[in-house]
Amino acid sequence: MAQGLYQTQNLSQQQILAPQMQQSLALLQAPTLELQAMVEKELQENVALEEVPANEVETSRKVELGEGDPSNRADPAEPPRDVQFDPATERPSEAPVDDFQAEFNRLVQMDQEWREHFSQTNIPQRSSAEEDEKRQFFLDSLTAGQSLQEDLIEQVRTSDLDESLRPVAEMIIGNIDDSGYLKSSVDELVFATNCPREQIETVLSQIQACHPPGVGARDLRECLMLQLERAGRKSTLEYRLLQNHMDALGRRKYPDIARAMNLSLRDVQAAAERIAHLTPRPGLAMQDQPEVYVVPEVFVQKVGEEYVVTLNDEHLPRLRINNQYKDLMADPKSGNEVRDYIRNKIQAGKFLIKSIQQRQQTILNIAREIVNRQRDFLEQGVSAFKPMTMKQVADVIGVHETTVSRAVSGKYMETPQGVLEMKSFFTVGVEMPGGEMVSNEKIKEMVSELFQIENPKRPLSDQEIVNKLKEQGVALARRTVAKYREELGILPSHLRRQY
Repeated sequence: MAQGLYQTQNLSQQQILAPQMQQSLALLQAPTLELQAMVEKELQENVALEEVPANEVETSRKVELGEGDPSNRADPAEPPRDVQFDPATERPSEAPVDDFQAEFNRLVQMDQEWREHFSQTNIPQRSSAEEDEKRQFFLDSLTAGQSLQEDLIEQVRTSDLDESLRPVAEMIIGNIDDSGYLKSSVDELVFATNCPREQIETVLSQIQACHPPGVGARDLRECLMLQLERAGRKSTLEYRLLQNHMDALGRRKYPDIARAMNLSLRDVQAAAERIAHLTPRPGLAMQDQPEVYVVPEVFVQKVGEEYVVTLNDEHLPRLRINNQYKDLMADPKSGNEVRDYIRNKIQAGKFLIKSIQQRQQTILNIAREIVNRQRDFLEQGVSAFKPMTMKQVADVIGVHETTVSRAVSGKYMETPQGVLEMKSFFTVGVEMPGGEMVSNEKIKEMVSELFQIENPKRPLSDQEIVNKLKEQGVALARRTVAKYREELGILPSHLRRQY
């Protein structure tokens, strides 16, 4: 057969998710703020959907709680509903159907009145000088975060650097990263600017004199030395350590440094401790840390001897189907095309409302099961945390394990132990000799305690931690202990040793 490009056809079966199922899964997985945005978008696209006014929501809640009109109070024996979310309200069958044509004429008349009012009032007027000044003051008052590079350029412009060298300074500043380090060598800058090497080094020295101290350094050694020079500590022991023994200092070879400098070990350790208080990344101080907002999906409060789990539906709009479109469906004057369009919108709206209700109920069921299994943790803290898997919770509430995974993704619970991510409650455990399962958090706490009581002059290695845990009935691999040690921010044994 000759080589070439050919088109062929074949038949195959593939399982794909229906659009409605994809929407339902997206609603389940979205956190509260994302869900709010998705609902707002659907309100704009689906004409049959409307948001329940706040006064009607409050009235509905009072009726559910037995407040307001005594004749409308719920039966005290009836338990409150799990999810206080308004379903798609249906108009009673005996309610009269509004005249759609009269309503349409009224809307047309209102639209015309507003057009006339807008045309009369929207006359361009010349603003006064005072109004222009107020507007400009308002615009000038808007603040925005300033990057490290912008701040350095501003400092150079206000310095006594020669005007002809400012483009060179801006070129150098453009090669400084967010941590404050110069990422290009002097030779590269000489080639890029076509300036003499002495001129580049002069401008670089001017930039290194800017704030924050240590900015413009080419490596960690120079960065720390610049900070000491700025603080007037150039003649100190720590400056000499950085200048002559940076590599040994990084490896914590204090005895070798002491012998080389003919100093006591204690003096070298004290100088290394002072060096540790310097800033290794000076540029990060100029960066604005983004604010992360977390809205808990669930509130857990202790009432008496029991823990009460409630949903946070404050940020979620209440939805219902607009009755006017139901009337339009019942109007015999509506054509088939109009009926089909409205029918599709109503069905999509009802499916959205049902999906949100199902999402809320699923999250509530999962949260209740978490509280039921982690009651000791809520009362005593991490030491009483129990191992728990998503499959265990899924079997209890009657859903698939993947549903639990989607439902807890990016969701938070406000508990007596703080605001915690729901996914953090699901951890595997280690079986103790008596058959009891202990969570990874508890094991990590045991590892931390062993490091805290170790001899600083003879720190425990990872293998020694494994042996001590085995004496307590906990069998862990050495690499697992190393992983826990890194998560706890503890250095290896040869870097923790104190002489």
